[in-house]
Amino acid sequence: MTAWTWHGGGVEAARRQFGSGDWLDLSTGINPDSWPGVADLAIDWQRLPEPHALAELEAAAAAHFGVDPGHVCAVPGTELALRLVGRSIGGSARYLAPGYRTHGEMIAGSMPIARDALDDYVGTLVLANPGNPDGRVLSPAQRRALLDRHAHAWLLLDEAFADADPALSLAGEVGDTRRLVIFRSFGKFFGLAGVRLGFVLGPDSILAPLRTALGAWPASAAAIAIGTAAYRDRDWIAATRVRLEAQAAALDAVWVRAGFQPSGACPLFRLIETPHALCLFERLARHAILTRPFAERPDWLRIGLPPNGEALARLEAALSRG
Repeated sequence: MTAWTWHGGGVEAARRQFGSGDWLDLSTGINPDSWPGVADLAIDWQRLPEPHALAELEAAAAAHFGVDPGHVCAVPGTELALRLVGRSIGGSARYLAPGYRTHGEMIAGSMPIARDALDDYVGTLVLANPGNPDGRVLSPAQRRALLDRHAHAWLLLDEAFADADPALSLAGEVGDTRRLVIFRSFGKFFGLAGVRLGFVLGPDSILAPLRTALGAWPASAAAIAIGTAAYRDRDWIAATRVRLEAQAAALDAVWVRAGFQPSGACPLFRLIETPHALCLFERLARHAILTRPFAERPDWLRIGLPPNGEALARLEAALSRG
């Protein structure tokens, strides 16, 4: 199961294990309807990106996040950024578990902490909102309490899935006087994970050494062009937020009809909790449908959004056939 419990997207491994065919990949939390403007962009592949183009990308992203552009640093994917920032901060820390594996690796010696113990902890803390893979979100009161308790310690907040609901974000609280760092992903909401683009939002004490570590060209010409145009496409963003909620509701209905209770508040994926999660994974794999199991939680199965009605019907048929 290692090929599928390590990360989503292991379609080639699934083909080797379960057979070739027209695989439906529901193992990730990536928008299946990606931003459509990529083909219309003119990208200069012969020149290194100009500094002003990078500045325009960060300004467009900052407007989308609701934060001053001076507190936004573009990175070649948040996976690298998590590790670089964690190494910079160091010291003792706790990361919310279960959660994204890199959260436990970004600060050496950090220890896991359960959700019900968050209220009593005041040191450096790493967690995601919405959570991954459970999709749980912090209430406004919980977010405010975290900020207040971490006035003298770092709050490292992964908002990779926050684009679907801007009300979930603490980006507006970022500033030079607050020990808050936020990580934002481009590829999940915009459905373009292969672009490898992300952002770190934080005080200058964090961003200045991060920019030095990344060097003069932290993002490719393609990533800059695509990200700038996509963040400026406010009509598509607004429509996508509505559409994702409808797609998630349709996915929920399929699981309920199959006798399961999906959970999670992030519309890009749902979590099924059942003692037979691994059997369910293999059952769907026999129908060439890939989902995401978890080695540390064999009772969990995460399911991403099907790309269309036909794919949703295919999932429902597989669930009904056994």
